[in-house]
Amino acid sequence: MKFTIVAALIASASAWTTPKHFEVPAAVKAAVAGAAVTAGVAVAPAFAGDVGAGEQVFNANCAACHAGGQNVIMPEKTLEKAALEQYLAGGRNEKAVMTQVTNGKNAMPAFGGRLSEDDIANVASYVIATSEAGWDE
Repeated sequence: MKFTIVAALIASASAWTTPKHFEVPAAVKAAVAGAAVTAGVAVAPAFAGDVGAGEQVFNANCAACHAGGQNVIMPEKTLEKAALEQYLAGGRNEKAVMTQVTNGKNAMPAFGGRLSEDDIANVASYVIATSEAGWDE
């Protein structure tokens, strides 16, 4: 248990704020992250929205075109990790998903007037988390 706590504290070193005259070398940050993974400390991404609530929003508003992370209109532009990295303006991240959901693009309608900001943040968290884990088709 002590080792796990120490490893978790060490893992947080990558977020450590240092004085302007001192920079933690990237190699040290990478070694600390590697040690955390080796120690079995979960280093999961933090999401801005609620993934569970995002799944409900997705199922009610997005699944008609994007069931299972697919795209019935433009089959190559799925919600799979590689496709989001390739096609999503701004890259595969929650902010880029939120922008696309809010404003729409090409055949995708804008949901900014239909969904609340919280709903959009939640669905973005769900899309990113599920693209990382893999969609069940």
